[in-house]
Amino acid sequence: MSKLDDSTHFHELTAADLPELLKNDVSVKVGGVDIDGVIRGKLMSKKKFLSIAESGFGFCSVIFGWDMHDQTYFKELKISSLQNGYRDILAEVDLSSYRRLPWENNVPFFLVSFREPEGESLSACPRSLLERTVAKMEKKGVGAMAGAEYEFFTFRAPQSHSGESNERNSSATASFLQNNPATSLPHLEEGMFGYSLTRPVHNQDWYYGIFSAASQFRCNIEGWHTESGPGVYEAALEYGEIREMADKAALFKLVVKNMSSKFGITPCFMAKPRPDLPGNSGHMHVSLTDLKTKANLFVREKADPNAPFDDLKHVSDIGRHFLAGVLDGLQDVMPIVAPNINSYKRLVENFWAPVSVSWGLEHRAASIRLIAPPTCPPKGTRLEIRLPGADANPHLVLATILALGYRGIDKKLEVTMPPLGKGEDVATSIGKGERLAKNLKEATERFKAKGSVAREALGDDFVDHYAGTREHEVHLWDQAITDWEVRRYIEMV
Repeated sequence: MSKLDDSTHFHELTAADLPELLKNDVSVKVGGVDIDGVIRGKLMSKKKFLSIAESGFGFCSVIFGWDMHDQTYFKELKISSLQNGYRDILAEVDLSSYRRLPWENNVPFFLVSFREPEGESLSACPRSLLERTVAKMEKKGVGAMAGAEYEFFTFRAPQSHSGESNERNSSATASFLQNNPATSLPHLEEGMFGYSLTRPVHNQDWYYGIFSAASQFRCNIEGWHTESGPGVYEAALEYGEIREMADKAALFKLVVKNMSSKFGITPCFMAKPRPDLPGNSGHMHVSLTDLKTKANLFVREKADPNAPFDDLKHVSDIGRHFLAGVLDGLQDVMPIVAPNINSYKRLVENFWAPVSVSWGLEHRAASIRLIAPPTCPPKGTRLEIRLPGADANPHLVLATILALGYRGIDKKLEVTMPPLGKGEDVATSIGKGERLAKNLKEATERFKAKGSVAREALGDDFVDHYAGTREHEVHLWDQAITDWEVRRYIEMV
């Protein structure tokens, strides 16, 4: 089997392979990840693509100068502004990311990373941030593995005036919500029924179509089921190398959104779509490996009778330092794992979401769930970071977790916080660890503060840019007049 046929060898692709690889194609799609995790790109002719596949091509920097709705930031930022004319940056094609879009007649697709015009790493590019962080680890002979789990609500597309579903209009829902309350959007299914073997059959072409398309698009699903909530589904993606995992996580959302639109279904990855129901999580699993032997570096061969806490007796020193680093910096990076105004509506008591800096062996009430022996095989030892919502940018989340863990290893930080014990809940966790930020404004202030762990782990240039984008979200929220305000005060005050 040649490397043109075997996906395990796509990392070996070169520009010289492209004419053969694309011989039956007339066009190619390319896309890059913006600061909000949205994949932005375009279709280009095969001739054009082949001419830039090695050198890269100019891409308007405004994708780092505007928000998710293409509104320029109220405070202009360094990378893209009126002052620099919204200059071009370089889009460098990642040939190893080659895929085909099964829902678009198998059009070839490649991801790009954004660089400075001269080719240097762009501080705000999510893929580049992760690349830089991985490179630090690899200098020490250490690699990183990751997995992602996404929950999301599904809604039926609104009805047109004729009574038919707007199946092929992906903006139908957004248009509907301009003039109708969000609660009027019907769920794909009603009621609570997690792990149902019946409900997916009601929409089985969509259900199996997502699973198949994800496989064809190289973001394979390991587990795919209904979650507890009306029309809520959860997918666990196949564990793999951390950079590939971040790509797969971002591309999985693309699969779900594009496939769902063909069935008149609107998926929703926002953190908390409904006030009286659990939110949508985006849990991330991370472990470290030896680059040569591929052995899990979080594993301790023999139980440590002198472990600082019993939960850590099967965890290696490097695993403990990594965990300590994440715990030490978690509060300072909240805008990464909870990036939007709505994100903080999910992080509340009584909905299985963490509200404090906390950890525990196999403890789902903690912000970091340690998965280790004796409750799992040694090779499965890892951390599950339970703070991120489904709305978080997977490249930024994984880069940040890795950067905090690297800092913990580099400084040989120790775990001093006691774990959550069995029977202890979210309320208990607040007593053991610091309460997490309650809103995006509070989180961003700490993130951007002089001397913050975020600045040390991620760099000033990235922190300054990202903080500006979150301040923009807060600025828009502060100006908004909500339905709740009008209903509550219109008559009574």
